[in-house]
Amino acid sequence: MTLRVKPVAAKVKRSDSRERLEHDILEAAKRLFAVRGYGGVSLDHIAREVGIAKQNLLYYFSSKESLYRRVLHGVLDVWLSYMEAITHHADDPEMALRKYIAGKLRFSREHPFDSRVYANEVVSGTPLFAQEIKDRVLPALQADIAVFNRWAQQGVCRPVDAAHLMVVLWASTQAYADHASQICLVLGKPELDGEDFAAAERLLLDMVLRTVLTKPA
Repeated sequence: MTLRVKPVAAKVKRSDSRERLEHDILEAAKRLFAVRGYGGVSLDHIAREVGIAKQNLLYYFSSKESLYRRVLHGVLDVWLSYMEAITHHADDPEMALRKYIAGKLRFSREHPFDSRVYANEVVSGTPLFAQEIKDRVLPALQADIAVFNRWAQQGVCRPVDAAHLMVVLWASTQAYADHASQICLVLGKPELDGEDFAAAERLLLDMVLRTVLTKPA
């Protein structure tokens, strides 16, 4: 009897190829949505950016909206992972704030298109992603607010309006992605570099630690 060996390797290669193409589609869509906004992008634009036929793209994503939502869910996955710093270091307020600010600036430096896609959606009034933001961002924000309130009760943190503090931190850290071109003009340089982000981190840490902690570092 002759045993027939299943072509496992071929299946794995096809699966890897599909995953790579899906990844390429998502990355291309993210770049275009970040630069042009949702209304300025079509599936034809994205297909051309990837170098595939529109019909091939439709095999992976049935509509522009479904692709856009998938991009935004991926953006939130990354963004929320940085928001976890405060709850993960709730026993050490200084460490929590240092990790949070450093992480949010790292997000802006390493994922500028993610930040801009999210900013575009919010600035336009969250027409397509409001419920997801309520379902995913608000619980994370409430968890961080609870930590600040607990610190205040323990006397290690001044009583602060934690919701507005978090909004200020979002704005100040994400500006280095969302408004990078303006910051470059102000600084008189073609692009932001590591020292710019390090300088922003030092300044924000000094401001926040002095404002929030009862015994700032």
